[in-house]
Amino acid sequence: MVRVAVYVDGFNLYFGLRAKYDRKYLWLDLQTLAASLLRRDQTLEQVTYFTARVRNDLQGEQRQSDYLDALRERSPLVEIKDGRFQEKSRRCHRCGSAWSVFEEKETDVNIAVALLADAVRDCFDTALVVSADSDLCPAVRETKNLFPMKRIIAAFPPSRHSAELKRVVDGFMFIGDDKIRQAQLPDEVVTKAGIILRRPKHWS
Repeated sequence: MVRVAVYVDGFNLYFGLRAKYDRKYLWLDLQTLAASLLRRDQTLEQVTYFTARVRNDLQGEQRQSDYLDALRERSPLVEIKDGRFQEKSRRCHRCGSAWSVFEEKETDVNIAVALLADAVRDCFDTALVVSADSDLCPAVRETKNLFPMKRIIAAFPPSRHSAELKRVVDGFMFIGDDKIRQAQLPDEVVTKAGIILRRPKHWS
């Protein structure tokens, strides 16, 4: 069997889902989704989910925390890798007013490091990268240069694609509506500690 490791760019996937479905399918079971993308001769070894914790939004923080806890409970092959949000100052040149914004950092770097490190450790025969971020091209090229027998496939989230990434990978696919719809977590996930995690109402 061909061993497959899946690398999920959380923000690329999130904004693709939001662009096409609004919030309807955000309660997504990443392990089920990853497994649905495999061929019959492939076996799923691991799913690494790259994200960053929401800041300055208590309700958003709670929704994200519940989702990640539900993933941990239901999807044993999923490992969550946190990046970070960096605060930056913005100023209006016309009126002089100032405010702060938070920009996600480190996700593409974390994916690049994980992809190359897992290739070195021989964790996969095929890597499936769920992203349309062209910033990943250098990591894909270097992994392919060092390990030409390993295949790297791009799985483009809904409403996302990258011509640059398509040129450097061994193949690509688009994640369809049926895959997303059929890979939803149960509306209620009960943890081993008895905590009930519920799909947020406006994620329905």
